[in-house]
Amino acid sequence: MADQDTLQIQEKRDLAKADEALATVRPTVDPEEPPPIPADVEEPQLEYVPDGGKEAWTVVLGSSLALFASAGMINTYGTFQSYYETTLLPSSSSSSISLIGSLQIFLLYFGGTFAGRIFDAYGTSVMIPLGSFILVFALMMVSLTQYDQAYQVFLSHGVLFGLGIALLFNPSLAVLGHWFRRRRALAIGLTTGGSASGGVVFPIILEQLIPIVGFPWAVRIIAFILMACLTVSCLTIRTRLPLSGHISWRTAVDFRGWKDPRYALATIAAFLLFYAFFIPYFYIQIYANFRGMPPGIANYLLAILNAMNVPSRILPGIVADRYGTLNVFVPAATICSILILGLWLPSRSSGSIITFAALYGLVSGAFVSLLPTYIATISPREVYGARLGSVYLVVSVATLVGTPTGGALLKVVDQKHFNGLIIFSGVLTLAGTIILAGAGVVVRNAYDASSRAGHPHRRRRNRDQPVPGARQS
Repeated sequence: MADQDTLQIQEKRDLAKADEALATVRPTVDPEEPPPIPADVEEPQLEYVPDGGKEAWTVVLGSSLALFASAGMINTYGTFQSYYETTLLPSSSSSSISLIGSLQIFLLYFGGTFAGRIFDAYGTSVMIPLGSFILVFALMMVSLTQYDQAYQVFLSHGVLFGLGIALLFNPSLAVLGHWFRRRRALAIGLTTGGSASGGVVFPIILEQLIPIVGFPWAVRIIAFILMACLTVSCLTIRTRLPLSGHISWRTAVDFRGWKDPRYALATIAAFLLFYAFFIPYFYIQIYANFRGMPPGIANYLLAILNAMNVPSRILPGIVADRYGTLNVFVPAATICSILILGLWLPSRSSGSIITFAALYGLVSGAFVSLLPTYIATISPREVYGARLGSVYLVVSVATLVGTPTGGALLKVVDQKHFNGLIIFSGVLTLAGTIILAGAGVVVRNAYDASSRAGHPHRRRRNRDQPVPGARQS
């Protein structure tokens, strides 16, 4: 019996020594802890995004100045059109002159299809400097155009200037995705606010300078201002994340996004909204003159509209960062529909026209800032530039035909034809609003279905799911 006890004690000692030897070979594993990740497998980590800081806000400054110089000049085209019709191109029709402005907008959005792929591959190092040079050079060519030579204005102010804008616009917005996530809507809002600011400043500069120094030198002074702004943009806009270094034109348009109902509905809604978006910008001054508004006030309606556009590019971004992009986008589009059909349509006095211009400017700017924000929230980062470019491809068609369609409806400048133009604009805006709201319904239904299916890991609501009354900290 004693021998048996001695044997058991010896076995326990041998087991203890074996455990000690094993402990020197591998660390002790706590059964309550998850198993360790093998060395050859990378542990998934959330991608770091600065979401602020000196470098990030410097990029916002450069992007804002780029849009101030490019898209801001598009918002000024009403002033150019007035001068072209009355002084520089008297033999050209109003519709053919307006095509120059429509071409700028078309190239801005259409070029985004290709600029997005270039940005995904090489960033901003080529497009921002090249676009800056083309923009300034194009305006210098505009200043040299001869009297009643429409083709010269078309090539310089339409084609060349539009190409410069296309190279600047898309990367100036897409680069913000490298620096911001939670505050991305605010960053995009501040950036697109630059274009609205340009629409305020440049019309006033032209109205003041043309009588003093003449049209050629007024345009050259504008070109020098653009040169200064774009120099800052070239020095401050830069990417942060690794780039592919390879352009695949087969994926210049990312049709895979259409498999996502949110993306598909948002793209259709964008087509309808932007089909009508620029109609007030192009025709509000003509309507004011038709209603007998004093020229001293009518000539500044565009500046008033663009001035009110500044807060509408910034404030919706701040609110969207907290409550979700669609929760701001849909109400803004709804209000624009009401303003067009409920205020512009029955307006007869100068006061009501000015009120419409101010309120439409105050709300409609959300279209420009929140569309890229929403696309960013539903797109993988590595294809965001391509998907944003794909949306802008659709929008480019809408902008190219939208204002000329309005001109075709306004065959005669009278109240009957203006009513048709305004109703057309309002109905399109309302239709786009309904489809955009449909994207929110799809998201909410998917969220509710996921919750009912009992997937706790999917129950955290995305801020872009429009659940009324839900607040996000």
